[in-house]
Amino acid sequence: MSTTSSTAAADGDTSVPATSARRRATGMPGGRILLMLPAGLALLAGLDAALLLLGLPAPVSTERLPQVHGMLLVFGFVGTVIALERAVALRHRLGFIAPALLGLGGLLLLSPAPLAVGKATQLLGAAALVAVYVPLWRRQRDDAVLVQAFGAVLATGGLLLWSGDVPVSGLLPWLVGFIVLTIGGERLELARLAMGPAGGGRLVLLAAGVAVGVVASLLWPPVGYPLLGVALLAFAIWLGCHDVAWRTIRSTGLPRFSAGCMLAGYCWLAVAAGTWLLSGKTVEGAGYDAVVHAVFLGFTVSMIMAHAPVILPAVLRRPLPYHPAMLAPAALLHLSLVLRLWVGDSLGVQLAWQAGGVGNIAALLGFVATAAWSASRAGRSRR
Repeated sequence: MSTTSSTAAADGDTSVPATSARRRATGMPGGRILLMLPAGLALLAGLDAALLLLGLPAPVSTERLPQVHGMLLVFGFVGTVIALERAVALRHRLGFIAPALLGLGGLLLLSPAPLAVGKATQLLGAAALVAVYVPLWRRQRDDAVLVQAFGAVLATGGLLLWSGDVPVSGLLPWLVGFIVLTIGGERLELARLAMGPAGGGRLVLLAAGVAVGVVASLLWPPVGYPLLGVALLAFAIWLGCHDVAWRTIRSTGLPRFSAGCMLAGYCWLAVAAGTWLLSGKTVEGAGYDAVVHAVFLGFTVSMIMAHAPVILPAVLRRPLPYHPAMLAPAALLHLSLVLRLWVGDSLGVQLAWQAGGVGNIAALLGFVATAAWSASRAGRSRR
């Protein structure tokens, strides 16, 4: 996820201590870190479940973990981070209800509590996220906020269906819509000048097309899935062509690193869109694996890597300087995805599929470790 202009406005210069009134409005940094802890636990549990789904030994093995793997990562991890960023942008304590509920829902999915309790908590968290966008829209009347709100509505719809025992494979379009529209709206905020004065309106129309495709995939799957594939492909191509990343890729340091991650992410989103366009509904097998991991690893995690050095300082008020070492896990992520999807899934090579999956996990953990090391170095240098 990226930090947005509204987040920057909420925090101002992160090197200057906030006043006590400002802290009461936007949440203490320590409290924000506490809200991130369930997201971190959801990430680790989701990666543990990934090992189990790959048929490999894992540190923790329970019957429930593979069942909640996707919802842990999409809502327990990514959803909590998104909601926390939006809460900081809102500058009101009530905004923090959404990340708190999404994080708590992830913890409940891991606990011995009935699965329905975790589902209901995550659903309440998504509904609270929709509510956050109402005052944000009233404040800005911004196309970027509207696109992100579409995504939150899809998240709520997906979790409502999950509460009604619709299998996760049937919810995939709703989860994809949530993530893609949220990130797309945030890119509009950050790259508005490059996208031109009409960019916001065009992205809203493209987002509406994605939302229609998501609903159609549920009501009329033979037509809905290819339609969603077309909408996602148009969304990815338009964003990729108009994003400022095409210019900053020629730069150095963080701008070039971020641009590379973003452009690679758009390519992976196009891969997922093309799979739905050509194959239609896929709920298992190679096509399903390709869509899931092209979107949630190739697109989503690549975007997280691109913006982590910006979002964490803005949201948590903790420095995270870019370091060239971050290139290694980013490269591993995309190379392991190629191995997993093109060799493992397309050619049916089981060993390549498993090796690619392990590489995906190593890339995520490697980036977290590199980011923690960079942040600790920055913290020591400020003392």
